[in-house]
This record gives sequence, C-alpha cells and structure tokens, in this order.
Amino acid sequence: MTGQRKYPFHVMTKPIGPICNLDCAYCFYLEKEHTLYPDVRNFRMKEDTLEEYVKQFMKSQPGPHVEMAWQGGEPTLMGLPFFQKVREFQEKYLPRGWTCSNTLQTNGTLLTKEWCDFLRKNHFLIGLSMDGPAEVHDVYRYDKGKRPSHAKVMRGLRLMQEHKVDYNILCVVNDVNGRKPLECYRFFREIGTEFIQFIPIVERTGEGCAS
Repeated sequence: MTGQRKYPFHVMTKPIGPICNLDCAYCFYLEKEHTLYPDVRNFRMKEDTLEEYVKQFMKSQPGPHVEMAWQGGEPTLMGLPFFQKVREFQEKYLPRGWTCSNTLQTNGTLLTKEWCDFLRKNHFLIGLSMDGPAEVHDVYRYDKGKRPSHAKVMRGLRLMQEHKVDYNILCVVNDVNGRKPLECYRFFREIGTEFIQFIPIVERTGEGCAS
C-alpha cells in the first residue's frame, strides 16, 4: 500500500503443484492432487502467470535483497526452460542495485549436467531430500512403481558436487532413521555433505489432527 513501510516475507512457490515423480509414503502433499484439485489436469504454472508473480513479488519486497523459493511436488518436472524464464523475469523486474537469490527443493532424481550448469551459474541453493543410507532412505522414499530412489538421488548429488552446485541435505526424521541417528549423520558426512537440515515428520493422530 502506498506510503506504508514494506517488510520482507517468504513465499514458497510450487509451480508444479503437488505433482511428483516419487511416491514417498509419508508425503503430506501428494494427496492434495485429488482432494484440493480434483478437476484440474494441468498444474504447470503458465509463463504469463510466472512473469506477473515475479513482478509483483519484486514490488512487494523492501530490498535490497530478494530471495525466491521453489518447491513442489518436484519442481524440476517443470523443466529447465521454466527456470531459465524465472531468471529472465527476475533480471527484468529486479530494481537497480538490488540482488536476488533462489532456493530450490528437489529429490534430485531428474538432475542432469545441464541442470547443474544452470544451477551453479545462477547461484541456486539446492535442498536435496535424502533420509540416510539406502537401507534407511528407501523404506519410505520410492517412485510410482514402488522402486527405491536412493541410487538416483545419489547420482544427482554426485552431479551437483562435480559441478560445484551449492546444496544442503534435507533429512526427514522418521521412525526408521530416528533409530539410527549416528549411522545417518556419519553417512551424510562420508558422502561429503557440509550442511544438513533435520526435519521432524508430523504424524496424523486422527481426521484433521496431527502430533
């Protein structure tokens, strides 16, 4: 509003909605595809919507630094050209003298050399979802065919390390890895991770309730 002081705030953008290539057992968001959007077939954010969103977000921030966060579902399902447009619109609407950074949360299974080149050059900070070594991670984190995902996540991790992409590990603490804290921590350190976020899972206790 004109004349009022602006305060920074955080928005978690989900350009692909709840759509994901994995089918993690504890995911709270996958079911939203059916419960919140039963009649919608295409969750992809359109280019004109993206441009307007970036424009309005820039105007809403007090500056001189703006941070935009991208999540899903699995945001890399939008494809690399979508995020190239993200950067194009950010550069178009970012006020002179300001800076902009991006964070992106991903399961890492769709990362390629081209993705990693883009992420490094554009200084994206990646949150990579991984719950520990394979025997722990694969208990709950599998694809639509119930196949384990750990090997594909590790491939994505190695690509990011090879291309010097900034990343941290996002580890959901559940009833499996919660019983093996040292094993999981040592695994993350052994694979070269410097920053780890441990996120406790919220379990439902009844209809509409959580603990």
